[in-house]
Parts: sequence; structure tokens; C-alpha cells
Amino acid sequence: MRRNGIFAKAFCALFALFMLAPIIVVIGVSFTPTGYLEFPPSGLSLRWFRAILDNPDFITAAWISLKLALIAATLATVLAVPAALAIGRGSFRGREALQALFMSPLMVPTVVLGIAFLRFLTLVGISGTFTGMMLCHVVIVTPFILRLVLASVVGLDAATERAAIAMGASDWTVFRRITLPSILPGIVGGWVLAFITSFDELTVTVFIASPSTTTLPVRMFSHIAQTTDPLVASVSTVAILFTVALMLAVDRLYGLDKLLIGEGKS
Repeated sequence: MRRNGIFAKAFCALFALFMLAPIIVVIGVSFTPTGYLEFPPSGLSLRWFRAILDNPDFITAAWISLKLALIAATLATVLAVPAALAIGRGSFRGREALQALFMSPLMVPTVVLGIAFLRFLTLVGISGTFTGMMLCHVVIVTPFILRLVLASVVGLDAATERAAIAMGASDWTVFRRITLPSILPGIVGGWVLAFITSFDELTVTVFIASPSTTTLPVRMFSHIAQTTDPLVASVSTVAILFTVALMLAVDRLYGLDKLLIGEGKS
């Protein structure tokens, strides 16, 4: 196997530094003892992490974001898995149009989506409610799950399923014992990606959120518009640590390599 040269390694190191630099700056600023944004910090202090506990609005918003992301990612998974099976294996009329419809939220500008969602929720009378916001997030995150599950379905060897059916297995048994385990990496990876996307979503949510359904990104955006203290940096650091812990837990329980590469692939 040909090994990477020093220039390739230097390029990879610079690229990694470029990607991590904003995160390093945010984490550094969150530990500053001063009342303004300072990097590198003149000292190390937990002052702005304690300030989070003194702002219940941030804690409430974090719980709303967490609940919203959990429900939206789960409902989108329930919707995307049968859709991916139908699109990946079916040869019915309008298959490409159906796939384009599911993927359309990725192609429409998020500002346009936000305005459209606001108008629609107002028409049906659920504007500013958690239910309305949840339905919008399901629409937003479904393409992320569909793409990963669809890739798993397309790469699935149908010979094993045909052999199981020929030996008398029912459709449900084939799905439970063969199909589902084979596409599980795509489902889990899609769910994690959808959860993170919903948790971080701002552009659309800022149109449809109300004071009682303000999510954490919207709360942070509103705080930045009013002041520039390091409180937002400390909240961001907690969110970063939460995301890292989530990815480590997934890696520990299932394996990130299976999610990113696919189980059983050589």
C-alpha cells in the first residue's frame, strides 16, 4: 500500500486545523473570566457556565430542543424506512417523482421553507405550537434519513431474502431477520444525523417558534442580538460536549465505522 507523503499529511493537518479552529475558539472563549469575548482567555474560569444555571430560559429552551429532536428524528425514521424500501426496490410509476418529493426540502432555500411553514401552520391553526414545529422538523430531517437508508437498501443483496422466502419464511420474518439487520446501519446513522440537524436547526425554526416553544438555537440567536457576553460561548461548549458524548456513545454501542462505511462491506 502506498503511504501518504509529507505534503499530503501537512495538507490533512491544516485542513483538520481549519475545521477545528472555530470550535477551539468558542471553547476557549467560554472559559474567560471577563465580561466580554476574549481569546485567548486571560485566565480560566467557570463563571459563564454557572451563568447558564442562572438563566432558566436557556435550560427550558435546551429541553424543548432535546424533546423536539428526539420526536422529529424518530417520526422521520418511521416515515423514511418504508419510503426507502419502496423507492429502492419498487419499479412503480412516479418513483423518481416520489423520491424528488422527499428530497425537496434539501433543494428549497431554508428561508423560503420557513415562510411557507409559517403560512401553512397559520392556515391550519397550529402556528406557534410544539406540534406544528415538530411536523416542520420532520419534513426537514426526513431527507437525511432517507438518503442513508436508501443507500443501504440499494446495496442490499436480495438473494438472501429470496432464499428465505423459498424456504417458507413469511414476509415479516424476512424483514425482521434479514432486511432490518442489513439496513440498520443506515437507519441508525440517519437517525443520529436527523437528531443533530433538528437540534441545531435555526433558520426555519426562527419563523415558526413562539415564546413558549423557543428552541436553544433561537434562544442563543436572540441573546446574541441583544448582547455579546461569553454566555453563548459557554452554552455552545455544553452543546459541543453533548454532541461529542452522543457520538462516543454511538461508537461504543454500535461503532461509527459501521455507520459511516456500512456493516459487511469490504
